[in-house]
Amino acid sequence: MGIIGTMAPLTLDAAVLRRVIVGFHDALSEHREVIDNLNVYPVPDGDTGTNMTLTIRSVTEGLDGVDDQLEPLCQAVAHGALMGARGNSGVILAQILRGFSGVLRDAASAGQDPDAPVVARALTAASEGAYTAVARPVEGTILTVIREASDSARAAAEAGGGLVEVLDAARDQGYDALDRTPEMLAVLAEAGVVDAGGAGLLLLLDACLAELDGRPMPVPPEAAAGPAPAAAASAAHPVEESSIADLRYEVMFLLDAPDSSVDGFKQAWTEVGDSIVVVGGDGIWNCHIHTDDIGAAIEAGIAVGRPHRIQVTDLLDQAAEHSESFREPAGAADEGGLPPPAAEITEVDRCSVVAVGAGDGVEAILTSMGVSRVVAGGQSMNPSTAELLAAVDSLPSGHVVVLPNNKNIIPVAEQVDGETERTVGVVPTRSVLEGISSLMAFSVDATAADNVAQMAEAAAAVTAAEVTQAVRDATSSAGPISTGDWLGIGPDGIMAVESDPAAAATALLSAIIDDDHELLTVLTGADSDEVATQAIVAHVGENHPDVEVEVTDGGQPLYPYYFGLE
Repeated sequence: MGIIGTMAPLTLDAAVLRRVIVGFHDALSEHREVIDNLNVYPVPDGDTGTNMTLTIRSVTEGLDGVDDQLEPLCQAVAHGALMGARGNSGVILAQILRGFSGVLRDAASAGQDPDAPVVARALTAASEGAYTAVARPVEGTILTVIREASDSARAAAEAGGGLVEVLDAARDQGYDALDRTPEMLAVLAEAGVVDAGGAGLLLLLDACLAELDGRPMPVPPEAAAGPAPAAAASAAHPVEESSIADLRYEVMFLLDAPDSSVDGFKQAWTEVGDSIVVVGGDGIWNCHIHTDDIGAAIEAGIAVGRPHRIQVTDLLDQAAEHSESFREPAGAADEGGLPPPAAEITEVDRCSVVAVGAGDGVEAILTSMGVSRVVAGGQSMNPSTAELLAAVDSLPSGHVVVLPNNKNIIPVAEQVDGETERTVGVVPTRSVLEGISSLMAFSVDATAADNVAQMAEAAAAVTAAEVTQAVRDATSSAGPISTGDWLGIGPDGIMAVESDPAAAATALLSAIIDDDHELLTVLTGADSDEVATQAIVAHVGENHPDVEVEVTDGGQPLYPYYFGLE
């Protein structure tokens, strides 16, 4: 139980830490559906509980064969979390685990026992790591939960409390903060739920106390159908995020700077730009921003350290002509489901594309347009950093562009560049059709940075929309939603609620097609119906005769129709 000597205080030694991580994984697995159902958006997606579970599963798998010594074990925890991070919640959890394990590792290296003061410092580092994972932190989320828990742990340690008392203080304050998240975030209050990420995170503290104090782990309540029908107007209007088209320049660099200075650096960046990603640790950070003020972005780095490998790209440059080239066959894995083998970089100045997609038709389209590797994933199946990294490293080119094709996969894709010898750029595509459109601007002879600039502009020219089926009750500006209803989802959220997919599709298209549109691309999914598809095409022909319609079999699951308007 982590006791050194008969009367020695409890410590979070390596053997206990291993059992805590395994217990946390098991608890997340058991609570996964309940945590998923705390999400307010009523569509099938890579939900919080699922993404956190898959992220921590990568950590547990990485512990196999690692000795029960804190330094190598903590290193394995940090690496496994980074490689396995899935979705926004997984990236935040990975930063929490990296911060926590980093303090334990450093303490072990300095000969310090992992006692109450060290664990309190580790929780503080976990909180700091969580905030660094988010460009614009929002209170009432997992960030608030870990911050208040760490503050309480630090106070308990300063008062002389032992390890159990410190963890108890963190747990109690964490659950109190979780209960108050609806008071801080309107979307939670409207949905009648607490924050999903915070609920998942607190199982880590429960796992600690289970190992150190013999407490039972919480039993998951029977999974509910999801948020109450009063669920947020935000379900119809997701939080708006800035488009990269709003800002002219992309600035990227590596930054050598003390970890303690990065919070201030990131805050300075929020005042000059958007699409901010700052990840790393131990003095080296990979930084990315879209801004109209190049000088201010670089000067913010100079103020805290040494920026190097600086790249600046004009996002408004016109797309250059792309050249014909040989492409390797697509595929996320070799036969048998194994990751593709790593390859040497033999084409230093050439660029390849890795894209995320699901469905035989989608994969065939991506391949035909020059994608070298297609990683299986999308809604409800977010690939990990490790899967994307394996695909990138299987290519012989020195530059690689990644198309996430889903908003939850973007932050995961942005971790890859720091883990490979190749230069990796991410086009922040949020749909398969954005990804397909972006490929029109791809050039095998351009750098990753140049390709990202041109491809992002091409992706931004597409208005993407989709039809799917509601998995839980909710309300929206388009009307009340019942489980099983068909939803038409456009740029402004849920725009149609109907009893069948054709009705949802035609209502959606009526709302988003305007006089500037000339082409509608329809990707039919595995659950599409030929009669419904014909009805959709006929509706567009009758009501928008100047819009050409192209229908292609995508075969994607869960979403019978993807639409792209140009």
